[in-house]
Amino acid sequence: MKTILDEAQLQEGVKRIADQISSHYFDRPITIIAIMTGSLVVLADLIRRLEMPLRIGLIQASSYRGGTVSGELAVNDQMMLDIRDREVLLVDDIFDTGKTLAEIVERMKSMAPKSVRTAVLLRKQGTQVVAFEPDYVAFTIPDEFVVGYGLDYEDQYRNLPYVAAMEEKDLEAHRSI
Repeated sequence: MKTILDEAQLQEGVKRIADQISSHYFDRPITIIAIMTGSLVVLADLIRRLEMPLRIGLIQASSYRGGTVSGELAVNDQMMLDIRDREVLLVDDIFDTGKTLAEIVERMKSMAPKSVRTAVLLRKQGTQVVAFEPDYVAFTIPDEFVVGYGLDYEDQYRNLPYVAAMEEKDLEAHRSI
């Protein structure tokens, strides 16, 4: 696999968006909702850099089912906190087509939060199909299928401390496991 972002770069990117988030919210309390499972690593690193009071909730959403092409979005929000009249920060691992983030933001708006902002670790170039824009982006990357730092392929590679692009030979090697 080809490394796209190493550990030091990832930590610098998380610090950069944490600083932007802190500048926006100052010491106002926020509710952070992380989209599982890919965002758990960035969530852990991000919240350690934020000093305002915060609550953490989770929502599970997936449009990948055993492949590298997204499909229909499945959402499980049973672990979601009450966000009525709260300032909400929605955290996701990757902004690809944008459909997941745009749909979840719309669902959240129907729950009457004070505000909803979004933060993503990665934004793929040239793949967006919605008019939605994330508020905070740590990195823009080429249109490659990436794993590591929480991102997976068939529930593997999340534990890599870096982000790497899986090339065709890597996908073939994975299939033979």
